Amino acid sequence: GAMSVDSITDLSDNASELLQALQLSHPHELDPRRSRGKKKPLSLNPISWQVPRIVDRCCTHLETHGLQTVGIFRVGSSKKRVQQLREEFDRGLDVFLDEHQSVHDVAALLKEFLRDMPDPLIPRELYGAFLSTATMEGPAQLDTLQLLLFLLPPCHSDTLLRLLRFLSEVARHAESSRDPEGREIPGNKMTVSNLATVFGPNILQKERPGEKDAGALNFEDSAAIILVLQRLIEHHHSLFMVSPETQCDVLRRLFQTDPDVIEYLLRRK
Repeated sequence: GAMSVDSITDLSDNASELLQALQLSHPHELDPRRSRGKKKPLSLNPISWQVPRIVDRCCTHLETHGLQTVGIFRVGSSKKRVQQLREEFDRGLDVFLDEHQSVHDVAALLKEFLRDMPDPLIPRELYGAFLSTATMEGPAQLDTLQLLLFLLPPCHSDTLLRLLRFLSEVARHAESSRDPEGREIPGNKMTVSNLATVFGPNILQKERPGEKDAGALNFEDSAAIILVLQRLIEHHHSLFMVSPETQCDVLRRLFQTDPDVIEYLLRRK
């Protein structure tokens, strides 16, 4: 039942733009354990989950093998092995990451992919808007971030959500803990702040990699990038949830202007 984003343009220009502007998935739809019989709010993302295989497999591998690895994303990797993995993914091979792959190699591969995307996860035209939220506080900041997330293309919002869920899980294991037998489980030392420092410049890019002044951020921009990504990691559950009120407003408008879209959404469900 998968459908490409482009196929919804068969409806109409206005309907297509509205659907693409509100492609946020409900977390319950991403949970394979969800029950089939329960009634849930209608999602505004009728299209299949769009996350690049390399991102999902890297995140899954690190969630399975790397959460207790001290300094994950900061310890060096083998450039040769990372390049080999990168080439295999580039050739479209079904790359299987298991316990034999180094956690640090997979972590480096994930960072490289995000850094080298032709269009970053947060599009460059929204760079200034996202950074402007760093000066806001409280509900106003979160409300503005959510409205900006509404503007992301579907594949960008899906991939960003997958990444933020993963980073939140890494941060949850930052501190040392003890198992039921009292043995110490080492923390990975990667707090939300540390993760935002590492991933921020890869997700929020003002210039294209290789362009003049790329990477030459001033202190204010660097601090803002870190703060914005911290907020996205800390609040991703609520930021990617479309409120019932917003859903009703959109559906009411669609019913008046583009009833065909209502039929399309119901068919997808």
